[in-house]
Parts: sequence; structure tokens; C-alpha cells
Amino acid sequence: DPAVPLHLDFYPSVRTLAPVVVWIHGGAWQGGSREITPTQFLNDNGYAVASISYRFTDVAIFPAQIQDCKCAIRFLRANAKAFGIDAAKIGVWGASAGGHLAAMLAITNGHIEFEGDDGYGSYSSDVQAACDWFGPSDLVSMLDQVSSIDHAGPESPEGRLVGGHISRNRQLAEIASPISHVAQNAAPMLIVHGTKDAVVPCAQSTALFNRLKDVGAEAKLLTYEGSGHGDGAFLEQSARDAVLQFFRQQLPF
Repeated sequence: DPAVPLHLDFYPSVRTLAPVVVWIHGGAWQGGSREITPTQFLNDNGYAVASISYRFTDVAIFPAQIQDCKCAIRFLRANAKAFGIDAAKIGVWGASAGGHLAAMLAITNGHIEFEGDDGYGSYSSDVQAACDWFGPSDLVSMLDQVSSIDHAGPESPEGRLVGGHISRNRQLAEIASPISHVAQNAAPMLIVHGTKDAVVPCAQSTALFNRLKDVGAEAKLLTYEGSGHGDGAFLEQSARDAVLQFFRQQLPF
């Protein structure tokens, strides 16, 4: 339902014409909140930050979620002057379901079929860089990977995303998988995953990274030995430093 009100929280930079990083929260595409972000350090280092909402799977199945994210990017470009941001330097960062959407944004620059028609259509939804923290990249292959949850059933996060059992909605599951759309023109990506992630298997990120490298896209993979789904090394300063270093490289002032 496009009438669901979606909000964006904006954290301005002290700089004028700052690059902006858009935070996309996780929560299995069915929960979570844009109000809780790990992005303060980006603000502290001069980046503007926007944290966005998107439709959950109890309201709409895919591609509603990526359409909402793309609309948010277009909205930021349309209002770049008012926000004091550099419209040519927009990055995205997300965790888990948000990581999946960040990867989708990076990999589907220019893909008209994911734009939706919710406004600001004369502006581009392209992003210039993306950080994907432990997001699913291939909904079909997840079924064969070791995980603590069933990723195939109609009540699973992935099943709810595509509107039913993965095996009966395989075509949409493939369309909803970032790995299906990988091309050389993907925005540069930093992909980070814990080797002991029992929710989203680490193989999801290694497969995405390998596919990006195969086509000549710019990508970096960081794996945190022994870390799970957002715990361990993800809570350390070094994880934030890696994100900051990536955006400094891709979205310089």
C-alpha cells in the first residue's frame, strides 16, 4: 500500500555540501526501526546521515522495499540544496535485511523496474557506494546452506518477502536476490560478514563478492572470524573504522 506513511530522519553535517550516507535498518524486512542507528561516528567525521523507513512484508511483498529505498534516494537528491548535501555523493549502509537492500541499491543503479512511481521521478536513485553488513544475497541458494532458521517456508523472512514458499515463488526470489543483477557498473561495495553467522550464512556474502569480482566490479569482502549475526567484531571500534575508511575512499570531501 503506497499510502503507508514512510519517514526519513536526517542528521546534518557541520560541513556544507557534505556527502550523505543512508542507513537502512534490519529486522527481517518485517520489523526494526530507522530511529536506532550506528551512524553517529559518520556524523562525527563530517558526513550527513539519513535513516530511512521502508514498507514491511506485512504490508507489501518485494519489490516494495527496494522501491521505497530508491524513492528515499531520489527524495534526498531532490532536496539536496535544502539539506546541504552533495547530490553526487550518496552512499548506503545496511545490516541484515538492510544489508540486502543496500546491496540491491548498489547493484541495480539504472534498473528502471525497481524505481516504483512514488515521486521525484526526474531524479536519479543511483548510489555511489554501499556497505552491506551480513545481508542475504541469494534467496534461492540460502535453502541449501546451514542456518539456524528455515529460510524457505512461507512464514520465514524470505518467504514473507516473496509472498510464500521460496520453491513456489522461485522467480520472484531470484529477482529479489542482489546476486541475480550483478554487473560491472555496480557501485563500489564493502561486504562484511561473521564466519559464525547462524542467521544469514557467511556464504551469502562470499558468493556475492565472488560474483562482483568475476564481472570486474569494485568490491571488498571483510570476514570476522567467529562473529555471528551482528555480534562480536561488529561491536568493536575496528568495524566502524572499516566502514568510515570505505566511505572516505568512495565519498571523499
